[in-house]
Amino acid sequence: MSMHFERTGPLTELTSYPQWAQDMAADCAKTKARVLDHEIWEMMINLELDHESTRNFMKGLWPFIERFPSYMALNLLKTRYGRSTGDNMARRWLVRNIRVEQNHAEYWINWAEGAGVSRDELLNTDAPHGTDGLPRWCEEVSSRGTLAAGMIATNYAIEGVTGEWSAMVYKSTKYQESFDPSIRVGSLRWLHLHADYDDTHPWEALEIVCTIMGMHPSADDVAHLAECIKRSYVSMILLGDRCIQRQWSLGMVNDAAA
Repeated sequence: MSMHFERTGPLTELTSYPQWAQDMAADCAKTKARVLDHEIWEMMINLELDHESTRNFMKGLWPFIERFPSYMALNLLKTRYGRSTGDNMARRWLVRNIRVEQNHAEYWINWAEGAGVSRDELLNTDAPHGTDGLPRWCEEVSSRGTLAAGMIATNYAIEGVTGEWSAMVYKSTKYQESFDPSIRVGSLRWLHLHADYDDTHPWEALEIVCTIMGMHPSADDVAHLAECIKRSYVSMILLGDRCIQRQWSLGMVNDAAA
């Protein structure tokens, strides 16, 4: 690392960050687009997910949702107050946002219940096979990776793209109106919060990572961060595939029978 980075432009503009970070984001853009273009979001918005796929989604993402503050805590353990500006920024930010995350597991349960997946099923049955890649990766990078790698994989990549797909689903009047008015607000609170506040969280995480890495990190270090981002995106893509796999398989069988 060399040359201290201090942002001078707007938080949410990529040009406010070092060239290496801009190039890294561009390198990861196609993989990110595959998450946002995944058919599961369109199926959800159009009310085309069957109960099994909805169940897979709610249960498949639950371990990640429930453990997310733990990933942040693992990254917090890597910081040392006063060691560097980046450490101090990360420490303050992680402490503050672990508290923000404390109620999000309950909000996810409310969404699941509104979508027809009971609290008991979510808490007391195993996640579907093949959906564990995302939490396992986050556990790995948050416990064994560098502070920059852990934050870029979770708080930048996953929080960032989650804010975007959440916004797509939440702005759908059709999807919102599929919930009974008596439970609609509570059921959709997780979506609402993530579609709203997460637009700045990934930018704040990127600023911290850039402060840690400096203006001219080595090419190998930047390549590693890019791979961490892509692995987060791919883990989400594979989870989405698994959630709707059986539904697509049944559709193919029905088409063949017709």
